[in-house]
Amino acid sequence: MSRNRAAAIRERLDAALAPTEVEIIDESDQHVGHAGARDGKSHFRVRIVSPRFEGAKSLERHRLVFDALDDLLKTDIHALSVLAQAPEEVQETE
Repeated sequence: MSRNRAAAIRERLDAALAPTEVEIIDESDQHVGHAGARDGKSHFRVRIVSPRFEGAKSLERHRLVFDALDDLLKTDIHALSVLAQAPEEVQETE
C-alpha cells in the first residue's frame, strides 16, 4: 500500500512542481502503533528540488508541496517531512 502511496506522491509532485529531483522515503515502519499508523495512514519524508522554489521562502515551498498533495494528506498521509530546495541550493551544498 505504501508503495502505491509513494507513487501517488511522486505523480502529484511531478505534475505540480516539475522537479529535477524527488526522493520519497516511507518511514511508516518507524511509527507502528502511532495513531496515524493505526488508522492505516503513512509517514513520509520527501526531498524535492524544483525551479519553482527559486526565490520562494521555506513556508511558500512547503505550501506548494502540501497543495500538490492536498487530498492525499487527508486520506493517506498522516505525517510528511519536507526538504524543498531550488536547484542552485543543491549545487551549493554538494
